[in-house]
Amino acid sequence: MIHKPIKLHNISLQFPHKTCFEDFSAEIPYGSRIAIIGRNGSGKSTLLQVIAGLSSIHEGLLETPPGMVVGYVPQIPEGFDALSGSQRFNASLSEALSTDPDILLLDEPTNHLDRSNRKSLLRHLQNYHGTLIVVSHDAELLRTCVDTLWHIDQGKIRIFSGNYDDYLREVKLKRASIESNLIRLNRDKQEMHNKLMQEQQRASKSKAKGEKSIDQRKYPTIVSNAKAGRAQETSGSKKFAIDQRKQHLTERLEDLRLPETIVPKFALACHNTGAHTLVQISGGCVGYAPNNYVLSNINLSVFACSRVAIIGNNGSGKTTLIRAILGDGQIHKSGEWYILKPEDIGYLDQHYSTLDPELSVFETISTLAPHWSITEVRKHLNDFLFRKNEEVSALVSTLSGGERARLSLAQIATKTPKLLILDEITNNLDLETKGHVLEVLKEYPGAMVVISHDEEFLDEIGVDDRVEVCAGK
Repeated sequence: MIHKPIKLHNISLQFPHKTCFEDFSAEIPYGSRIAIIGRNGSGKSTLLQVIAGLSSIHEGLLETPPGMVVGYVPQIPEGFDALSGSQRFNASLSEALSTDPDILLLDEPTNHLDRSNRKSLLRHLQNYHGTLIVVSHDAELLRTCVDTLWHIDQGKIRIFSGNYDDYLREVKLKRASIESNLIRLNRDKQEMHNKLMQEQQRASKSKAKGEKSIDQRKYPTIVSNAKAGRAQETSGSKKFAIDQRKQHLTERLEDLRLPETIVPKFALACHNTGAHTLVQISGGCVGYAPNNYVLSNINLSVFACSRVAIIGNNGSGKTTLIRAILGDGQIHKSGEWYILKPEDIGYLDQHYSTLDPELSVFETISTLAPHWSITEVRKHLNDFLFRKNEEVSALVSTLSGGERARLSLAQIATKTPKLLILDEITNNLDLETKGHVLEVLKEYPGAMVVISHDEEFLDEIGVDDRVEVCAGK
C-alpha cells in the first residue's frame, strides 16, 4: 500500500460557459475520508475524475505518489448493461476493490441502492482503511462515513473538518453572528442620522431666532451653522466607515450562502377532501402479461391526507404497482381496484417525465393555468425561485436537475392533485434541491404514495404507513 499523500496545487476547473472553482490547493494524507459536496453541476464529479487521473486539469498540478492504485466507481457504472442500477454498482465496486486500492473514489454511491444494499455499503465504507473520497448528497453517509468536507460553491472550494451536521451548525452560527453585526451597524447608522437631523434642526432654529436682531445674525447663526457643518462632516466620516464594514460583512454573508427557501401555495385544502378512500386494492395482482404477475395478493388502502411508503428491494415490483395505480395500459391487473381519475393524481419521478422539454419554464405553468395572468404566472414561478427573465424564458431542455425538480414541484402547486405519487425523486438531487423538495412536500395537503430507499426523507415528509412488497407475493 502507498501511504504518501496526494497533493493538489492551484487547481482550477472551467468550462466554456462557467467556472466551477479556481486556485484550489489541498493535501490528502493517506487514510483521509473526504466528501465533495455542492450543487448539481458545480464540478464535483469532474474533480473526482481529476483525482482518479481520468480527466485533464485546466490549470494547476496534481501530484500523486508513484504506483498508487486507484479504485474508481462512476455514478452510472458501465459494462454491466444487463444488470439493474444496484447490481451494476455492486459489480463495479467489487471490481474496484479487487485491485486492493490505496484510494477509493465513489460518485454518488447510494443512488439506486435499496435499504439492504445501502446499509451494507455504509458499513463497508466505515470499515475501509484506505483513502476514501466520495461525491454524495446522502446525509447519512456524510454524517457517518467521512470526517472532512470539500464544499464547492460560488467558484471556491472550502475545506471543513467534521461531518455534515457539524458543518451546517458552524455555518449557521457564523451566519447568525454576521447578521447580528449587520443589525447593529444599521442601528448605529440610524442613530447617527437622527443625531445629525437634530443638530440641523437646532441650527435652523438658531438661525430663525437670529433674524430678530442684527447682532444675533452676525455671530450666533454663523457659529451654529459651523457647528452643524462639523457635525455633518463627522457624521459623514462615520457613515462611510459603517458602510465599508457593512460591505465586508455582506461579502462574508454571501460566502456563507444558505439555500433560499420555497414557500408554496397549494390550491387543495386537505379538509375539503374529507376522510375519503382514494385508493382501495383488494386481492390485487399486477404484471406485464395476463396470468404472469410480478406482484400478487395486493391489499392497499390510501385515504385522503395519508402518506404511504411502498418499500422493498430493487426489482420487487414497486414501480409496477405505481404504474398500475396511475392507470398505465401496459400493466395487466386483476382483483378489486378502486383508484382516482388520472386528473386527480400527480406524479413525480427522478427523471421529471411530466415536463415537456420543448416548452419554456413560463409555458410549463401557463398551459396548466390558462386563466392566470402573466403577473400571476410570474408570481407563482417566483415562489419556486424562477425570478429572472432568462430563467422564466428558458426551455425545459436546458434546465439543470435541480431546476427541473423545482419546476415539477411548481406544476404540482399550480394544479394540486388529491393524490401525489413520488418515485425515487431524491435520487441525484443535491442537498440544496433536496431541501427545496422537502419544504414543498411538508406543505402539500393531499395524500402521498412514495417509493424511496431514503428513510430520513420518508420520516421528514411525515410518512405514517409503510407497505413492503416482495416480488411474486
